[in-house]
Amino acid sequence: MTEVRRAELRDVAGMAAIVNGWIDDTEWMQRDLPSEEIENSLSKGLELREIWVAGDPVQGYLSLEVEKAHIWGFYCAETGAGIGKKLLDQAKAGRDFLSLNTPVSTQLAQEFYLREGFKPVGELDEGKPSTLVSLEGREATGIRELRMEWHS
Repeated sequence: MTEVRRAELRDVAGMAAIVNGWIDDTEWMQRDLPSEEIENSLSKGLELREIWVAGDPVQGYLSLEVEKAHIWGFYCAETGAGIGKKLLDQAKAGRDFLSLNTPVSTQLAQEFYLREGFKPVGELDEGKPSTLVSLEGREATGIRELRMEWHS
C-alpha cells in the first residue's frame, strides 16, 4: 500500500524527476525552465507550502498553498494506480474548499478532477503565467488553463 506523508528534502529529486518526465513526455509542453531550476523551486516550496508525497521512492506529489486552499502542483509518475486519489484525499482532509488550475488540453486530468468532485469555473487568460510548476515571477507560457474548484 502506498503511504502518503509530508514531503522532506530527500523527496525533492524524486518530485522534480516526475515533473521533468511529464514535461519531456508531453508533446505540447515546451520546457521553459531547466530541470535543475524545477528541483530548486520544489526545494524552496517545502517551506512555503504543504507538500504531500506518495511512495518511497516518490511516485507522486501534491503542493498546496494552505492560505488560498489552492493546489499549485499535482503530479504522479503513473496514472490509474490510485496515487493521485490518495494525495487528493489528503489535501481534502479537514477542508471544505480547494481550487486548482489544469491545462485545458489535459482531458484525462479533468476527468479525474470531475470524478473527485471538482467543477470547472472558467478558463484563465492565455497571457497569465502558467501554474504548472508554480514558480513565482514566471513569464506567461500561453498555455490555456481551466480553473476548477471543489466544495465539500
